[in-house]
Amino acid sequence: AVTVVSVGGIGRIGRERSEAGVGVCRYGGEEYALHDLGVLVGQGAAKAEGQAQVPLLLVRAGELRAAVAIDQVVGNREIVVKPVGLQIASVPGIYGATITGEGQVVVILDVAPLVRRHLAQPERPAMVEAPQARQVPLVMVVDDSLTMRKVTGRVLERHNLEVVVARDGIEALERLEERVPDLMLLDIEMPRMDGYELVTVMRADDRFRGVPIVMITSRSGEKHRQRAFEIGVQRYLGKPYQELDLMRNVYDLLGIARVRG
Repeated sequence: AVTVVSVGGIGRIGRERSEAGVGVCRYGGEEYALHDLGVLVGQGAAKAEGQAQVPLLLVRAGELRAAVAIDQVVGNREIVVKPVGLQIASVPGIYGATITGEGQVVVILDVAPLVRRHLAQPERPAMVEAPQARQVPLVMVVDDSLTMRKVTGRVLERHNLEVVVARDGIEALERLEERVPDLMLLDIEMPRMDGYELVTVMRADDRFRGVPIVMITSRSGEKHRQRAFEIGVQRYLGKPYQELDLMRNVYDLLGIARVRG
């Protein structure tokens, strides 16, 4: 669902122009830059299956003018918007959520912030480093325990890995905006944003989706392990971990050949 706060109208465009993904459209004497909602949220491009033309949301917010391609327009209705909490609300483009009559939770998007974030990305290429460009792999350790951050950081540094730390999911997102690590070691129970929430946000963002994640937690139950794998975690270790076991998984996910005597 999309809030109508910044939507000034609905337009349409030929499928060929939409698939090209570039250019502008003119509506009401104004130029609207062409975007695709699927691309803005890190998913596949809008398909608009069975339609000769692709529907567009005409977004107006301040100086911003954007024509955003979508799959279809279902309708316009009044709904009760519920807050999603500080953790999820901090993600650009999340306006709120609602619950349908069938009990399904539907996220409500504000398209203008999504467009602005997309436009801003080319302006800061140095902040998102390609992992292959680094000589020393970077590992991010996310844990609310100062002791765990220090101990794990020292273990990694002894193995000649670069380390960056974060106290919880919110701080990790801030660090991710500065540098994208080659690997993340992540706790579950943390204030503000826990490990599950952080993984969900990362897997929904093209910039962070490919970062391998090792979850290290005192929650040893099978339901916690299963949930972690379902949302996109690669490895799951218990606390306290064994250094040999940790580094075996780290080396494996980083693709580093081990030399053992």
